[in-house]
Amino acid sequence: MADRDIAAFGLFVDRAGLEGAINELRAAGFRNGDVSVLMQETPGTKDLAHEAHTKAPEGAAAGASAGAVVGGVLGWLIGIGAIAIPGIGPFIAAGPIVAALAGIGAAGAAGGLIGALVGVGIPEYEAKRYEGRLRKGHLLLSVHCDDSKWAKKAEEILKKAGAEDVASTAEAHADYHP
Repeated sequence: MADRDIAAFGLFVDRAGLEGAINELRAAGFRNGDVSVLMQETPGTKDLAHEAHTKAPEGAAAGASAGAVVGGVLGWLIGIGAIAIPGIGPFIAAGPIVAALAGIGAAGAAGGLIGALVGVGIPEYEAKRYEGRLRKGHLLLSVHCDDSKWAKKAEEILKKAGAEDVASTAEAHADYHP
């Protein structure tokens, strides 16, 4: 019997730690399509996304363009771009979490970020705590893993790079309803 899909995740206090973890994940053979990043858009992160304009009222997918171009370590990630989360503000996102965030545009602000975090495999109780820390400037890194062996490897890499609240869990497949 095969292992269920697993998500490993952690929070970083700075971009250097996040980029170190991404480099290590890449070197260890993780696929860029399985790595998600989410961080608040600030003057320091705004340059990460080529198209960093957002319009919150137009929904979460406002700035997430398929052709967004970035340099450096984060350029390895798929679909990086600026997005607006209704009621919360502008964020930079990359990877599978972009689709989860785009899906909340029509749902409005109630539970939007929490629902997106749950959608990429983070348990609801962790998602609620992560939301507060993301608002305070922490950076989220989530890694889809095919089995427990890869999840353990991802957790070790995140911890080594300085992530806080590192954990893994079977990915949630049920719809989140705020």
